[in-house]
Amino acid sequence: MTGRRVVITGIGVTAPGGVGTKNFWHLLSEGRTATRRISFFDPSPFRSQVAAEIDFDPGLHGLSPQEVRRMDRAAQLAVVTAREAVEDSGVELGDADPHRVGVTIGSAVGATTGLDWEYRAVSDGGRLDLVDHAYAVPHLYNYFVPSSFSAEVAWAVGAEGPNTVVSTGCTSGLDAVGYATELIREGTADVMVAGATDAPISPITVACFDAIKATTPRNDDPEHASRPFDGTRNGFVLGEGSAVFVLEELESARRRGAHVYAEIAGYASRCNAFHMTGLRPDGREMAEAIRVALDEARLAPEDIDYVNAHGSGTKQNDRHETAAFKKSLGEHAYAVPVSSIKSMVGHSLGAIGSIEIAACALAMEYGVVPPTANLHTPDPECDLDYVPLTARDWKTDAVLSVGSGFGGFQSAMVLARPERSGA
Repeated sequence: MTGRRVVITGIGVTAPGGVGTKNFWHLLSEGRTATRRISFFDPSPFRSQVAAEIDFDPGLHGLSPQEVRRMDRAAQLAVVTAREAVEDSGVELGDADPHRVGVTIGSAVGATTGLDWEYRAVSDGGRLDLVDHAYAVPHLYNYFVPSSFSAEVAWAVGAEGPNTVVSTGCTSGLDAVGYATELIREGTADVMVAGATDAPISPITVACFDAIKATTPRNDDPEHASRPFDGTRNGFVLGEGSAVFVLEELESARRRGAHVYAEIAGYASRCNAFHMTGLRPDGREMAEAIRVALDEARLAPEDIDYVNAHGSGTKQNDRHETAAFKKSLGEHAYAVPVSSIKSMVGHSLGAIGSIEIAACALAMEYGVVPPTANLHTPDPECDLDYVPLTARDWKTDAVLSVGSGFGGFQSAMVLARPERSGA
């Protein structure tokens, strides 16, 4: 282990409300929501009929007809986003040793959109028991193997080093970046293109979450349907999106004069080994992940200036998470601003962890904490400072981002200015 320090030098985001990092940040800082009635298909048969969709035309964002034909929507989002991140970083990957440049992409549900669409094609809308494969897209195999996502990104940026897909449910976006960080720290890679992507807004996904009543039935008011920490919340809003970063070793980034958004100072992941979808109310496992991430960053709880919450908008999660913050941060939990951007961009499953990392890095960049939109009715059990409705000017030198996923996954990451980190 070399103990090298890892920083973010490039950010790309494709999220509800607009393609590109600038559009994403404008949405968050203005406290606007991108949730609406589902338009990708007729949602009327479903309990929850709202989602946070992206108005995304792959051709307008540089993908060729052949690439569009070959790639599932989630892969398209990842490639477009990765190209933005590399351009933003200013790194010349063509001059680097390609074997020292790697890719790690997180995804919870893989090529759900493509598989759903192709099943409808080969089964004639579900009417055929014996499907006709001749109607399938020629590259259907790529939809069955999520590793195609990281392969597509590697081809797009010319990376020939470590190449991995991380799939840990809704913490995939955090865990993919955490894994990429470790590869640089240990000396396996010098540059990592890392992040996550998911495009799950399809009938099968909506039906699955309907079955367990995890998503909101607030269909009459889509714009205000996502209400993390609000006393009237009744489920999350499904979303889609991608965020990708260029990660580099700190001294290398400084030598080439790169702009450094933040250092990835600490990361940890735990599992509650308790229930596929249930959470213990005391938040013990998330609190432990936070504690370990802080220890790795060599920061105390009171050093954290902002907490980006998982904040899904389910009663169970929001109470569990609030308890975890109190357990891990102590009295500082009541002093530090906490917010959930899922109130604005929905819950894009495996992608959201990376999208939230982007929000944290940009919060540090601009000195603004994004709000929790739609938070009007306080829940007595959620009694922290959740930055309701309006963004807040707030100097942030160290930020904590957390994620919670089905299967019991609990992850935490600390971003800090390099001069602030104790590492």
